Amino acid sequence: MLYIVLSASIHGVEGEQHSSSERVIFLLPSASASQAASGWSATSLRCLNFLGKSSSKSVSQAQAQATEAMAEQAYTVPVFRQRTAEETEEYQRVSKNVGKGLAVIQEELHRMRIATKAQVESLEIQKEVKGMMRKRVDLLEEIPKLPDFLVALRPHTVWEKTPVKLFCTVEGNPRPIVKWYKDGVPVDPLSAPGKYKIENKYGVHSLIVSRCVVSDTAEYSAVATNQHGTATSKAKIIVKRPAGAGESCHLGLVPHLTEIHASKLDVSLLDRFPVSFGVEGNSIRLVCTMVVVPDLPNIPPIAQWYRDDKLLKPSKLVEMSVGGGAASLTLPHLAKDDEGLYTLRIFTKDGTAEHSAYLFVSDAAPSAPGAPGAPMSVKAYDINSDYVLVAWKPPNTVNEAPITGYFVDRCEAGTDTWVQCNDAPVKICKYPVHGLRVGHSYYFRVRAVNSSGISRPSRKSDKVTALDAAESERLQGTDEGVPSAPGHVVATRNTKSSVFVQWEAPKHLKHLMGYYIDGRVVGAKEWFACNHKPFKYTRFVVYGLIPGETYVFRVQAVNLFGLSEESQESSPIAVEPALATPSSPFGITMLSSDGSSITVAWKSPKHCGGSKVNAYYIDKRDADTLVWKEVNLNAVTERMCTVENLKEGTFYEFRVTAGNMAGVGLPSAASVPMKCEAWTMEEPGPAYDLSFSEVRSHSLVILWRAPIYTGASAVTGYFVDMAKKGSSEFVTVNQEAVSHRYLQVTGLEEGESYVFRVRAVNAHGVGKPSQLSEPVCAKAIPGTKEIVAGVDEETGDVFLSLEACEICETSKFVWSKNYKPISDCPRVAVTTKGRTSRLTFTNPDKDDLGKYSVIVTDTDGVSASHSLTEDALNTMLELSYAIRHPIVPLKHGLNYEVLEKGHVRFWLQAVKLSPSVSYRFIVNDKEVTSGEGQKISHDVATGIIQMTVDHFTRANEGTYTVQIHDGKAKTQSSLVLVGDVFKAALKEAEFQRKEHIRKQGPHFSEYLYFTVTEDCTVMLVCKVANVKKESTLHWYKDDEEIVPDTPPNVMSGSCALPLPLFSRKDHGVYKAVLSDDRGKDTSVFDISGKVFDDIINAIAQIAGASASELVLQCTPEGIRLQCYMNYYTEEMKTIWKHKESKIASSEKMRIGGTAEMAWMQICDPSDKEKGHYSMEISDGVKTHTRTFDLSGQAYTDAYEEYLRLKAAAFAEKNRGRVVGGLPDVVTIMEEKSLSLTCTVWGEPTPEVTWFKNEQEVASTEHTRVTFDGGKFASLVINKVTPEDSGKYSINVRNKYGGEFVEITVSVYRHGEKIPEPKLGQAKAAATTPVLPKSPAPPSKTPTPTPSKTQTPAPSMKSPTPASTPISKSPTPTPKSPTPPRSVKSPTPPRFMKSPTPPRK
Repeated sequence: MLYIVLSASIHGVEGEQHSSSERVIFLLPSASASQAASGWSATSLRCLNFLGKSSSKSVSQAQAQATEAMAEQAYTVPVFRQRTAEETEEYQRVSKNVGKGLAVIQEELHRMRIATKAQVESLEIQKEVKGMMRKRVDLLEEIPKLPDFLVALRPHTVWEKTPVKLFCTVEGNPRPIVKWYKDGVPVDPLSAPGKYKIENKYGVHSLIVSRCVVSDTAEYSAVATNQHGTATSKAKIIVKRPAGAGESCHLGLVPHLTEIHASKLDVSLLDRFPVSFGVEGNSIRLVCTMVVVPDLPNIPPIAQWYRDDKLLKPSKLVEMSVGGGAASLTLPHLAKDDEGLYTLRIFTKDGTAEHSAYLFVSDAAPSAPGAPGAPMSVKAYDINSDYVLVAWKPPNTVNEAPITGYFVDRCEAGTDTWVQCNDAPVKICKYPVHGLRVGHSYYFRVRAVNSSGISRPSRKSDKVTALDAAESERLQGTDEGVPSAPGHVVATRNTKSSVFVQWEAPKHLKHLMGYYIDGRVVGAKEWFACNHKPFKYTRFVVYGLIPGETYVFRVQAVNLFGLSEESQESSPIAVEPALATPSSPFGITMLSSDGSSITVAWKSPKHCGGSKVNAYYIDKRDADTLVWKEVNLNAVTERMCTVENLKEGTFYEFRVTAGNMAGVGLPSAASVPMKCEAWTMEEPGPAYDLSFSEVRSHSLVILWRAPIYTGASAVTGYFVDMAKKGSSEFVTVNQEAVSHRYLQVTGLEEGESYVFRVRAVNAHGVGKPSQLSEPVCAKAIPGTKEIVAGVDEETGDVFLSLEACEICETSKFVWSKNYKPISDCPRVAVTTKGRTSRLTFTNPDKDDLGKYSVIVTDTDGVSASHSLTEDALNTMLELSYAIRHPIVPLKHGLNYEVLEKGHVRFWLQAVKLSPSVSYRFIVNDKEVTSGEGQKISHDVATGIIQMTVDHFTRANEGTYTVQIHDGKAKTQSSLVLVGDVFKAALKEAEFQRKEHIRKQGPHFSEYLYFTVTEDCTVMLVCKVANVKKESTLHWYKDDEEIVPDTPPNVMSGSCALPLPLFSRKDHGVYKAVLSDDRGKDTSVFDISGKVFDDIINAIAQIAGASASELVLQCTPEGIRLQCYMNYYTEEMKTIWKHKESKIASSEKMRIGGTAEMAWMQICDPSDKEKGHYSMEISDGVKTHTRTFDLSGQAYTDAYEEYLRLKAAAFAEKNRGRVVGGLPDVVTIMEEKSLSLTCTVWGEPTPEVTWFKNEQEVASTEHTRVTFDGGKFASLVINKVTPEDSGKYSINVRNKYGGEFVEITVSVYRHGEKIPEPKLGQAKAAATTPVLPKSPAPPSKTPTPTPSKTQTPAPSMKSPTPASTPISKSPTPTPKSPTPPRSVKSPTPPRFMKSPTPPRK
């Protein structure tokens, strides 16, 4: 046994050592030096190189270290280093590419072996050691062990901008997983590309921090974990900054770093921009991410962008940026000039790194439908002081009308005004612009014209200055005419979404500008443009095509004079990847071993090369050799193979090569070493061949194959584990094992990538997990469609169908039921046409229920599923029966309707009718045809079949049937028209006939109906038609004619009869008669019963809405609550309530109203009448409520006012007054006697005083005053003289008041003309009405009307008149005969009086 001891230490500046020496011991078998050297790979040598930097040490130093290591008793050989001779060969297996230093290494190893030969020269001792180590290794492999650090991390102190490496060695069983942390935060190399590098080689775990900065100073830890526990090793890294660089330094001077140029950076491109598609006017950004080492923020890489091999420079139309790990190019305002091949070129220390991709820019929406696209590449040539030649490239016209010309516009720099240069369109792609001013700068643009309109303007040219230039670029080419058509066009396969097109150049180029390529889907009519800017070469890659679709292509040549004729079309070509050998298989996994054979499986190549992979070849080798040996000479078609004749206990590696029509591809990477030993565990082996189906944004279906090795009992189920990509934290998806070999996984995050593994279960436990699946992203393929279940409209077959969003020539649709492939099954038939596959059920029933899925092979995972349920199947079976036994579906069966003139129409409506439909009508078992008296017809558009009977009579009673035949479908519909149904139809027909006759003369288009106006006037309205000036309309009520104030105007088309103050008196039958010499029509309206109630409700609706709040009014009889409204009548449903209890009209509570208000009076109120009062008016739909709270101060004030008014009324009733008998004026002849006599009244008996010219008259012989019985007062003047003429008055008074009445007396002499009577003048405060002739009749002159707000007028219908009437109501006769003309003494006014109403 040979021990090799290597020592390494990290040195600081000037050779100062900052960390203790690290010692790693390797065990080698004592074979020859050449064998030992051949077992070491270049990686092992690099490890030796790193650990033993001091390669210049002498051999004696190495020998001394080896001897020291041998003598170190405390050192325990790590378990993972203990190997048998055979196992050591596995450890030495990587013997590739030893390199030029192999001879040196062999010599050094030979010397080291000689130095230790004395300790290992005894062969017996070697055998004994090997036997013991084998037993110990076997024992230790079976014993679980916690992770343990054999070599722990060491702290380091380094300079800024220098690298540092932390490494450790850990053991454990099973082998631990090591994670790195910085100050407790996981180290993620992807978070800072190029910053961190994590390695694990031969059990040595290392973390390399490149180009340290001060912020890298931290505590780093390595955490080793297995299922038995965790171990941690920690170490600090201190990063120092040189003195003068912003931080004190105690480590001495730092050597000056040479300035790094950007071209010396190491740049690796990562994500690259793809072929892109843009639209004119939009913006686009091309981005390439990269890793730069070292990553210096102040020194970004040198990046250059090219378009069609022309270097781009930053401008308003081109924005560039580089830094932050990315280089980007932004085109903020796309035009077709921007179309082309874009290349990013970055200078690195090894040369350049570059990437190219094409950008296509299509036309924006045209300014008018059918208008052409904009021209492009506008440029000025032959520049002079007042003249310039503008040239451009024509746009491609595919489906648009040909271009008839171009308009050229110019704009002077500094302005926004564009001026059209040519009045008529120019037909070629150049135009001389004249009239420029010397020294002024201009821009130019071009617009194309065709029969549909004018295009959008092109991008403006560069700025052109009109100068007398000695030289300027001249436009080449004077040949007239367009080029000839390009020659033979050939299209070949390129990728799954692109095609390579090449063609022959035209025979006559005529200064060719380039080519336009057009494409068309086979079977379609319209072409589409493949490029939008002339392409210079005779080959072109057309991108953005639909995978699996078939296309043809054509080419046109372009020059100044326009586009050539189209070339011949290419042969049709399907969009498929170019045929190539398949890529390497991968994921080789071990499924079982019996000690003499190993069963392995692998995954299909990621790229099939454009044809089906139909062969696999397996190679094997011992892990300690470099020579591969073929396993199978004949191709294996399955992705699994059992390799026989292996040596037990030997480690083997395997690789697989795939083949297709193009040949055999490259072999896969070698598998991990697999030990050939018999599996004896009781648990099952790993499942294999994990695949995915129906990948969507939040779900997918995972499928797998059963383990080859089942263990001590049969497999009973499976567990599926899931983890996010990059994470080792697996979650078991199913809590209970599933017996089938598929599982739908839900709850995924859209766009997140996941890895899966499967563990099989049997009665003895859970077996080994499968190999991890490839990462799968939870995102549906663009254009993904689901399975559609339907019924064939022609055959009635029930089917499931899927249209694939992508497909290739080798793709196949694989249908499964419950994820078991459907082989040749008589129950279903699979047909495929183009991108669509259909699974048709031959005789569907309940046995066909289940979940069906389909996978499209050789795609990026196109798949879908559909669950066929019993309800869905029954629905489709019903539809299938209807298709196979077709009937004409009807929207409406046979029906009838009565038309004008009394015609009767029999009709039915079908859902759909074809032009070839046939039908017949059968009436009472006899076919009826179109002829005199009936007309039969149909309308295909509406699906209506009808028969119209002109004269419908009793003979038409019976059964009607329609029979329809439409292609294979047929149906019939019947209508039984007998008995009461027929009588109703006949009655309606006769009515319509009469109506038609009636409408030949003047008639009512709308019969009488009522409306109610805002002032609650009821209007009886009718509308008339077919009238003339001579037509008349008369109104009648109960057969008595009504003559309205305004005669009806029949020519207006509408007549109305107003019924103001509507009430029960308006009950009756109203009639309107319209007539002229052509005839007459009558409309009758009976206002009674429900009609009367409807009118009252309509009035109540308007009145209730207009009702005011309840107001308080005191009277001598009590307290009154009043509500004003537009109109009130006692027929309205009005309810008064006190404390929510309904009030009935009584002597105590009197209810009444007038035309303008409703009231409720509390007679002789007391405290019991206090409380909340409300009035409700119902209109049959809504109740209008008004309230008043008669309590508290409101009641106190009202009660006091009532008492005051009651006392005033009593005084008014009993005061002294002149009842009657006195004239207003007396004319008497001289010497005659005058007697003024009147009746007075008062309680108590009043006092009577007479006055003449306001002087009291005393009783004398000439003038005698008498007052008899307290009732009759008189003034008698004997033998009157002219001196007796004057104004006489009588004053009647008692303790309650009195009255003052005046009489004018005129005395004339005998023979004189009788003078005109002159009335005496009343006092200022008095009113003197005319005195009636008889002693006490009712007054014919109405009492003066107080304002409405003081005392509303009572209605004649009201049993309780108000105290003061208004002009609308006559004054009721008072109980005591009081002349209305007297002058009252200062007593309470009469209008406050309220006579006691009579009992109801």
